Amino acid sequence: MDIYYESYRRMRRIRIFEERAEECHANGEIPGSLHTSSGQEAEIVGACMALRPDDYMVGNHRSHGHPIGKNAEIKPLMAELFARKTGVCGGKGGSMHLSDFSVGSLGETSIVGSGMPVAVGAALGSKMAGNDRVTLCFFGDGASNAGAFHESLNLASIWSLPVIFLCENNAYAVSTPAAEAVSVANIADRGVAYSIPSEIVDGQDLEAVMEATERAANRARSGDGPTLIEAKTYRYAEHAVNMGRILVDRGEELEQWCSKDPLVLLRKKVIELGGSEKILIDIDVEVATEIEGAIEFARSSDFPEAATAFDDVFIGRVESFRDFSTFE
Repeated sequence: MDIYYESYRRMRRIRIFEERAEECHANGEIPGSLHTSSGQEAEIVGACMALRPDDYMVGNHRSHGHPIGKNAEIKPLMAELFARKTGVCGGKGGSMHLSDFSVGSLGETSIVGSGMPVAVGAALGSKMAGNDRVTLCFFGDGASNAGAFHESLNLASIWSLPVIFLCENNAYAVSTPAAEAVSVANIADRGVAYSIPSEIVDGQDLEAVMEATERAANRARSGDGPTLIEAKTYRYAEHAVNMGRILVDRGEELEQWCSKDPLVLLRKKVIELGGSEKILIDIDVEVATEIEGAIEFARSSDFPEAATAFDDVFIGRVESFRDFSTFE
């Protein structure tokens, strides 16, 4: 039962983290775009729960859920959204570029599909090092049309790399329905072209995703190469919270998916298995308190100094730009 409680805790963290982040964004406290994953929590957490703490994980622009699912600390994640120096990337990455190497989170990226070659590189590193670390790569249905998808699957298959490609098929690429932009019925169908075993799972079912990811991880650790998993899921919000209503009216479709809310489904499952509703309520309270603490931590943190913009890049600071006091 403990694994269900921990899974519920992480899923609840994602939901409340993003709900409060939306409110802070509306208040002008969080700059830039904000892509939320409410509705997708089960496939995120289910996949991450199947990993070891030292396994690697690569995400995408819908980035908050992935490191939370991998059990990253909440305060630095929230501070990063607030662009503060205490953020997990020093306040310079923002919402779409979160990473936390301490939990194996190698980074999220705003460029669709670009995390896939990174995941392949990490998996190659594991194979060369002779360890049995697995790399989990999240990507969306839209990314399956990018060249990086095909190049990554091809190379991973040729070299039999320990990587799990997990497609978060939430039915839309921004406002374009997947059915109008993908030439196959399922993203998983594309695995056969690269001799990669594929599996389709209900992305709202935590246990189904966890079990599929465990099978893929065991296969990878045994030296049998990559797996492609397609999780059928749905995002409840628009593509990004500050982009306006650019989707067609999802009306009945949205209502149907909301009836399969992964948090509600998991809560129901725990009770049916004899779990404690009090523990679930306690988790709700604990998570809400934790998120409020993270927001206060972010608000009380300083912004990064302007000169640090030249840190963490491939070229050193330019001397003539060190004195920012001369800027108008």
